[in-house]
Amino acid sequence: MEELPMADNIYHQSNAYSLETRLNDARETPLFYKVFALAGAGMILDAADVYMAGAINSTLIQDKFASISQGSLFLSSGFLGLFVGSILAGYIGDFYGRKLSYHFNLLLFGLFTLLSAFAPNMTILIGLRFFAAVGLGAEIVTGYAVVNEFAPIKRRGHWSGMTAIVANTGAPITLLIASFMIPRFGWRSMFITMGVLALILWLARRHFPESPRWLLAKGRTEEANQIIEKLTINGLYEKDELKDADEPTIHISFARGLFIAIVAVSATLLCQYTFTSWVPTLLLKQGINVVDSIGFSAIMMIGAPIGSAIGALLVDRTGRKRLILTAFIATAVLGIAYAYERSTPGILINGFLLTITLYILVASVVSIYTNELFETSHRFRGAGIANGTSKLLNVLMPTFVAMMITQVSPSFVYYAIAGLAIIAAIIIWLFGPETDQKAIK
Repeated sequence: MEELPMADNIYHQSNAYSLETRLNDARETPLFYKVFALAGAGMILDAADVYMAGAINSTLIQDKFASISQGSLFLSSGFLGLFVGSILAGYIGDFYGRKLSYHFNLLLFGLFTLLSAFAPNMTILIGLRFFAAVGLGAEIVTGYAVVNEFAPIKRRGHWSGMTAIVANTGAPITLLIASFMIPRFGWRSMFITMGVLALILWLARRHFPESPRWLLAKGRTEEANQIIEKLTINGLYEKDELKDADEPTIHISFARGLFIAIVAVSATLLCQYTFTSWVPTLLLKQGINVVDSIGFSAIMMIGAPIGSAIGALLVDRTGRKRLILTAFIATAVLGIAYAYERSTPGILINGFLLTITLYILVASVVSIYTNELFETSHRFRGAGIANGTSKLLNVLMPTFVAMMITQVSPSFVYYAIAGLAIIAAIIIWLFGPETDQKAIK
């Protein structure tokens, strides 16, 4: 009699393996494109929010609505909220499902962002910024991970990279919109625009599907099968269509994966956020007016989608690790060079190139490599902790930058970016695994 449960268990394991194999080799379908589009739209808002905050912060300081120290608290409250949101999203996503983690975050972000438009003083604005960021904190954890889980294994790098390209179009677009709207309608108009867009996307995502990989990991094979049927209506890729089709499964311990993810994501996002959040303010310190500083930042940020595109193009060709190491080293070199730029063309060209390297890192580290370091059962927790740690470190970043600007020299900000990039490159070179096109348990 005891053999029946064992036989039943073997059958369910075999069925789950068969379903996962189909999912791994599935051709892209309308459902996959829907997931990609909705995730990409959310990631645009996530990327746009960082640049909106930087543009608004420089305007708040310029208009005397906030001091530099209050501006740093405004940015820090956002990063603290992103930290809380990232950790919550990670645990909710792993224990209760990706769909639930994705359901309420944009509602929270949209409502508190709208309320921020009516803040009467900096104290209230800082508080509203925190709660809005808690909602947005789930986006970067969930967006890249769900694309990673819905995509076929051999196209995983391509589609995660494409998500980064789509997401980071939010950088130049937001700064161009800000350079038009803030001088004409004030900084509050940016909060209204972002809040309305977030609520529209929240409505569009009400029927977002659950991740079939998460359902399989939880033993809910029937529910997973219903979704996989929709994901395989266009059939499966043939083995010879996908290079290295028999690549073995990679096993990475949670501790090792978490260590590498924390280092890689923290270095990437600290460098990125430090540069993008403070460029308008740093340009003001060099005597460039607020309209031109936001415009210069917008030109530099055109490098964001270009860098993401380069990352997406190369990540499956060069391997994750080689591309990441090269991008970190290039970031360090350009960061030091930027500190010595004084001419307007030099500032624009060097800033543009630095933006490209930073977003090669975003495309390869945050969107692809991090999620490949963890198994399905704890992928959201691992990605959530790694992203959350980077956000917590970014809470301290505005205070550090403000101190450098007021008491030392703005150049030290760029030296710090270079130092972080070199440290991360050394650690990943020594301890980071190569996950290129490998199945992850």
